[in-house]
Amino acid sequence: MKALLLALLTVSCAATARGPYEPLQESERDTVRAQRLSSEAAELIWDAPEDAEALLLDALTADVFFGPAHNNLGVLYLNRGDLYAAASEFEWARKLMPGHPDPRMNLALTLERAGQVDDAIQSYETALQVYPGHVATEQALARLLLQNGVADERIPEFLEEIAMRGESDAWRQWARRELTRYRR
Repeated sequence: MKALLLALLTVSCAATARGPYEPLQESERDTVRAQRLSSEAAELIWDAPEDAEALLLDALTADVFFGPAHNNLGVLYLNRGDLYAAASEFEWARKLMPGHPDPRMNLALTLERAGQVDDAIQSYETALQVYPGHVATEQALARLLLQNGVADERIPEFLEEIAMRGESDAWRQWARRELTRYRR
C-alpha cells in the first residue's frame, strides 16, 4: 500500500511540475512563445544574464525543441565559464538546427576554451560543412590553426576571405597582417 501511495504521489507531482527538459506532446509545444522569449533573452545576455537565463528556461519550458533557445543558453553558460553546461546546450542546438553553423561554431569555441584543440578544429570543420564560407567560423578556425601552428593548406584562402569579408575592420586588418607573415 505504501508503494502504491508513493507511486501515485510521484505521478501526480510529475504531472503538475514540468521542467524545461521534460518532453511535451506536439500539441503542448508553444514555439511562438519560445521564439518571443528567446529573442527577449538575446537582448539581455550581456547586460542581465540572470534575467536572460530565466527567459531562456521559460522558452525551453514552452518548447524544449526550440534550438535557438538552447544555443542562446549555451552562449550564456559559455560566458559564465560553465563549459560542460555550454557544450550540452550547443549539442542540443546542433541536433535541432541541422543547417545552422552557430551551434557548431559555439561548441568549437567551448572545446577550444577547454583545451580540446583537435575537437574544436573538427567542430569548426562541421560548421563549415553545414555553411561553407561562414566568415565567423573561418575567422575562428584560422585563428586557432595559426595559434597552434597547425599546418593547413586552406589558411591562405581563409585569410584572404577574412581580409575581404571579415566581420569587422579589426578582423580584416588581422587577416592582412597574418597573410603577409604567412607568405614569407
